[in-house]
Amino acid sequence: MDWLGAIIRFIVSALVLMFVGFLLPGFSSLTFFNALLAAIVIAALGWVVESTLGKGISPYRRGLVGFIVSALVIWAAQLIVPGMEVTFFGALLAAFIIGIIDLFVPTAVR
Repeated sequence: MDWLGAIIRFIVSALVLMFVGFLLPGFSSLTFFNALLAAIVIAALGWVVESTLGKGISPYRRGLVGFIVSALVIWAAQLIVPGMEVTFFGALLAAFIIGIIDLFVPTAVR
């Protein structure tokens, strides 16, 4: 694994989460540290879901099920990350915005 690539991925993801928190209702603004922690938690939860349910559920293969799973992972992250408050509607909007941003700024380490 390319450690520098992973660090950059989490920093970019944290910045995206801070932007989403600033932009969307139902998604609290996060400090950089909390956004970085949220990015790590979301990646870990996404990995657990993908490992458990298979690659077809992956957010990278979107579809409606992948989109809803992404929103559920974002919503569940608030239970672990201090200072993160997300409504389910906010998580849906966040999954949508993060998906659009990911089209232009891919954060996956390939």
